[in-house]
Amino acid sequence: MAAFLLHKAGGQLPLLKLMKLMYLSERESLSRYGEPISGDRLVSMPQGPVLSNTLNLMNGYGGSCDGGWDSWMEDRADNDVALRDASMIRSPEQDLLELSNGDLAVLNDVWTQFGHMGKFDLVKYTHTGGCPEWEDPHGSSRPIPMGRLFRELGYSDAGVRSAIEHLNEQARLPRAYNEILDRLGL
Repeated sequence: MAAFLLHKAGGQLPLLKLMKLMYLSERESLSRYGEPISGDRLVSMPQGPVLSNTLNLMNGYGGSCDGGWDSWMEDRADNDVALRDASMIRSPEQDLLELSNGDLAVLNDVWTQFGHMGKFDLVKYTHTGGCPEWEDPHGSSRPIPMGRLFRELGYSDAGVRSAIEHLNEQARLPRAYNEILDRLGL
């Protein structure tokens, strides 16, 4: 997600703006498809909603893995995030293969709608009705319950229950897969 948005921006964005665009993309994907792009934990913070683990990566916390954040992103300079090498992305469709066609459509639409806005305009948007699931955590942070988000996105009570059960099933899949591999001795 970050690489796509940075590519659209010419390789660099203020951290705050990048985070808001990523949150809005995650939110839009959940709205359209009932599926996240990142699967990150959603959290209310003083400057609006964020993707918790991604914010940790942006701030230099968290592990590095081959092909992960550090292989795509420069060390944060001031309050900006930049691609390590902008030429790594000829086009998102060719080089960001972890993103589905649906993910690419969401990210492109969010960029078209919000990419022109400044970071504090995005903060204002998320605080004043654009993301009603956000609650002021009064200087701290507070998880955004998925049920509240789905209700704010217009899901019915039955739709909320179904969407949350689906996400819970998706979260259990890696564990089940690993258990099968263990049983097979692989």
